Amino acid sequence: MPRPYDAILLDLDGTLVADDDTIHPRTLAALRAAAGSGVRVMVATGRSELATEPVLRTLDLDMPAVVFNGAALWCGRTQKFLEERVLSERTLGRVLDYGHAQGLLTVVMCAGAKYALAPRNEVERLALHDMTGLQFGEPAALRRYRAIRVTLFSASHATSDEFAAHVERAVDQPTYLTHFPLNLLARHRESGLLVVDLHPPCIGKGEALRVLAERYGVPAQRVVAVGDASNDVDMLRRSGLAVVMGNAMPEARAVAQRTIGDNNTDTIGALVEELFLA
Repeated sequence: MPRPYDAILLDLDGTLVADDDTIHPRTLAALRAAAGSGVRVMVATGRSELATEPVLRTLDLDMPAVVFNGAALWCGRTQKFLEERVLSERTLGRVLDYGHAQGLLTVVMCAGAKYALAPRNEVERLALHDMTGLQFGEPAALRRYRAIRVTLFSASHATSDEFAAHVERAVDQPTYLTHFPLNLLARHRESGLLVVDLHPPCIGKGEALRVLAERYGVPAQRVVAVGDASNDVDMLRRSGLAVVMGNAMPEARAVAQRTIGDNNTDTIGALVEELFLA
């Protein structure tokens, strides 16, 4: 019997990787076996290419990864961007002006590096401590970079929705914006900060469905997408089968066709065995 799907799209944090940033051995073996049988196994993540690289090395796959929530496409084999969007100078200036006026911790993320002002307190230090490739500089320097993303951290807004709405009104430029409480990430469970990520215009992780169709001839209805968070909704809605983790946010659950176990188990391995290796 022919298999019903030809590709699987995988979010990383809260999905493919456990809270300790590892991949369950059963899941790793199943994904490698599926890739060996011709299945397109692809990562779609909000992480930068720098933070995604360790996972790509573990997976050892030929497929590129959608990074920065759809703003870029990274090839781990060649260590190059295949696609890369950047914020306009006007948009970058406006978001940095907003961050400065509000006294927000601000990080400018570019190809190969991230730039921020030095943290002013322990809360900010902890928010930044595991950022791969982070460098500190002066405020004026942040405006000189070709930014793929600007990340803002707030301790003063009530919710990330409210924070995002304020940023969107202040910037008032075409962008793709995601937001979440920082404590959703396993490494920041104790944090009270809220996060807004501002990217160039794109369709979020839904860009992965476009890449699969354009570069590999796999239509969206032949793709399984697996995620757990609000920034996964774009790819879940566009896929043939939308799967969410047991630890998924309500926004992701609302568009799911199927729910599996949580990210600290072998549940993705079992799913891959069922759909692609049976």
